[in-house]
Amino acid sequence: MRVSILGAIVLCATGALITRAAGAAELSVPMYEATLGGAGQQAGSIVVRESSYGLLFQVNLEKLPGGTHGFHVHERLSCAPGTVNGKVVAAGGAGGHWDPTETKRHAGPYGDGHRGDLPRLHADADGRISELVLAPRIHTLDELRGRALMVHAGGDNFADDPMPLGGGGVRILCGVVPPQT
Repeated sequence: MRVSILGAIVLCATGALITRAAGAAELSVPMYEATLGGAGQQAGSIVVRESSYGLLFQVNLEKLPGGTHGFHVHERLSCAPGTVNGKVVAAGGAGGHWDPTETKRHAGPYGDGHRGDLPRLHADADGRISELVLAPRIHTLDELRGRALMVHAGGDNFADDPMPLGGGGVRILCGVVPPQT
């Protein structure tokens, strides 16, 4: 009898956690190759969920060079080409890293700089990423709405030295987070 009661308690607790997770607010962002001609082929998606620790990003991507990639929230709802520092670049229409408090600092997801700084992503040798990352300084999906998610060609050192904006390089994947409908 004691085992049955303990089993029932565990089953109820597990059910409560599953129900809570299933009821959590979430959205899915399709990600596309960033090209000078606009959005290219779809390269996967990112599901974003609210949690008590910040937003969780379930990243499922392909078609990337193997290795480490910078990952950011950019300020505008666009993946169109645009001018950055006088040069037309893929996904330049997304603007810069989201920095609502105008810190003008690149300090990583746990630092006190841009709030658009997200944890680095790591593609395997086949160019795939399947990771869950936390953005502890972004708490609601509404903060993301009307912005773009961006994956950069290279890693990100979360500093402006030796290269500006962490040295992540060109924008290779982009997805827009639509305003709430």
